Amino acid sequence: MAANKTKATKVSPLKFLAALGNEQRRKDGRELLRLFRDVTGEPARMWGPSIIGFGSYHYRYESGREGDMLIAGFSPRASSQVLYIGRGPESDSLLVKLGKHKTSKGCIYVTSSMTSIAQS
Repeated sequence: MAANKTKATKVSPLKFLAALGNEQRRKDGRELLRLFRDVTGEPARMWGPSIIGFGSYHYRYESGREGDMLIAGFSPRASSQVLYIGRGPESDSLLVKLGKHKTSKGCIYVTSSMTSIAQS
């Protein structure tokens, strides 16, 4: 069975954000870092090379595969900010406020500036 590639690391989330080449992504990343920390009450940790996560949980599938995963987090990608958060029944009405975005099973891809969203 293959090992999970997304694991908590010792890399500093602030150093990771500081190394981003795009100033708007750095600015948005700092805003998301503050927001996720405030909402979750958890410290930021790097998960893998590019995900900043908050909190963790242990999972075990019927197949026997198990591991640890972040509860919530984000990754500043070149084309969008990827948010990793749980989704519930109220999510659709809240997602409208994010502006232009796409969703998948476990991710929300936001192409708008996070700082402009936070100010609205």
